[in-house]
Amino acid sequence: MDTMLLDKDEARWRMVTVRDRTGDGQFYYSVRTTGVYCRPSCAARLARRENVSFHESCTDAERAGFRPCKRCKPDQPSMLETHRGKVIAVCRLIETADELPNLQSLAEWAGLSPYHFHRIFKSVVGVTPRAYADAHRVNKVRDRLRNGGPVTGAIYDSGYNSSGRFYANSTGVLGMTPTRFRADGKNTSIRFAIGECSLGSFLVAATDKGVCAILLGDDGETLLRNLQDRFSQSELIGGDTDFELTVAKVLSLIETPALGLDLPLDIRGTAFQQRVWLALQEIPSGEKVSYADVAERLGSPKSVRAVAGACAANHIAIAIPCHRVVRKDGDLSGYRWGIERKRALLQREAGG
Repeated sequence: MDTMLLDKDEARWRMVTVRDRTGDGQFYYSVRTTGVYCRPSCAARLARRENVSFHESCTDAERAGFRPCKRCKPDQPSMLETHRGKVIAVCRLIETADELPNLQSLAEWAGLSPYHFHRIFKSVVGVTPRAYADAHRVNKVRDRLRNGGPVTGAIYDSGYNSSGRFYANSTGVLGMTPTRFRADGKNTSIRFAIGECSLGSFLVAATDKGVCAILLGDDGETLLRNLQDRFSQSELIGGDTDFELTVAKVLSLIETPALGLDLPLDIRGTAFQQRVWLALQEIPSGEKVSYADVAERLGSPKSVRAVAGACAANHIAIAIPCHRVVRKDGDLSGYRWGIERKRALLQREAGG
């Protein structure tokens, strides 16, 4: 048998042994002694390896003479597939509600128990109903502030019952006060510096909260334009002598990623993006994980594409190590700063 096929089957077998739900719909396995075929996540007693075969589809398994398992019902839509439409409808309900319904009400609307609704919602969307509602409200505030109008009106129109409650967390969710955000960060100072390293040009930018950008590229002028586009109305100030220490620490990070970065970060993103970026920071230097692995760690195995999107949106290179995330087959996939830079960073962390 072809070596590549053997490797593929062994990878599938490992998924079966841990009942990995990410394999559901990707392949099926049959058991010679029982005559049935199952999903990888089937909770039935584990069969002996020598009695197991793998199939690309239900049709392939049935053509081989196997019948669907009555426990996991592989020939029927999975629980997540069945309820995905309901979850999407609940998302629309949350988006249009003046006040967020409680978990019990949402679950009853979906026809599920609160426990199962909470678990299914998180599996499909990637975050809890509360986190989804919070992120949606923040996005509504951002949109209203960008369109002008009173700050207080934007806060109440977005579903906040108390302006004081919003202001208490506004720096965390907007990255600055609402008034400054409405002006696209006008009067917010960002120090920056451009330098050269073994990977080409790099730009470091920081607010008074911490490093808000580490950009990599082929020339400093392009990097500066990228920074200006992101903080279009902020006051960009060339780094002074005091800022040189920050630049030196970032340069050290680029050349030796395993050292990490001993500086605070000013991280801005959606609730889900921030969960992904936090998970990335927990990946040890020298290790690689797949997008599916990250989704699994978040308790949301179906959100692989959303994880990839969060990696692509990361603008704090290396300190938030999206370069350590690869495709399931080991392929490096994409990288905002270029595949060759990703390969070089991974080789450095591996000691190569």
